Amino acid sequence: MKDLSVNIGKKKILKHINLNIEEGTVTALVGPSGSGKTTLLRTLNLLQIPTAGSLKVGTTTAIAGKIDTKTIHDLRQNSAMVFQQFNLFKNLTALENVANPLIYTNLANKKEAHKTALKILKKIGLEEVITQYPATLSGGQQQRVSIARAVAVRPRVILFDEPTSALDPELVESVLQTIAGLAKENITMILVTHEMDFARQIADEAVFIENGEVLSKGPAKELLSGRTSPRIDSFINSLKRSAFA
Repeated sequence: MKDLSVNIGKKKILKHINLNIEEGTVTALVGPSGSGKTTLLRTLNLLQIPTAGSLKVGTTTAIAGKIDTKTIHDLRQNSAMVFQQFNLFKNLTALENVANPLIYTNLANKKEAHKTALKILKKIGLEEVITQYPATLSGGQQQRVSIARAVAVRPRVILFDEPTSALDPELVESVLQTIAGLAKENITMILVTHEMDFARQIADEAVFIENGEVLSKGPAKELLSGRTSPRIDSFINSLKRSAFA
């Protein structure tokens, strides 16, 4: 990301973001609500078009003012996004939700796609629900299916937008374990999260964003330790307080 900025109407949401994320690493985007984290994530997938600056994923570069449908298509071929809400197709089984994107994007024929989907769903412990529809799955299971769908297309980077925020507390752990498993496989991931303990454990780097700007960045274990700067320490402590409220 180079001088990446986003304005919505007259409001400046992101201001000159400069970040370089190494392949095979996990990066946690943290900061207060309304700081621009989700907008940044959406911009990386061109769900939000930047006002200025540029971004590059793999070999695809998107330059503000020069982004056409081909640029959007090419960039999204390199990335996949996991949303807060699971966004599964209600009329498709768990297996079909994971397999069909492979078929639609011509990455595999139906037989190969179903084989790949089954392998991934088995790996994350969802073998028993492959024939079930989303309405019959728990929130945690639905989110893990959406993660499997993202992994199946073999993207250069997976973008997670607070993947546990819509879940009941008892369902959060299974989703976090699934993401942690992916981190061990050196899959490049960018994660917006308020789960500070989790971010410290799995992220290589952390980026603290506030008011649309990068306030600080560095190794996650150091930046999120609660001993780096008064502002970040205050933010981390506020999360601890709300957790016990």
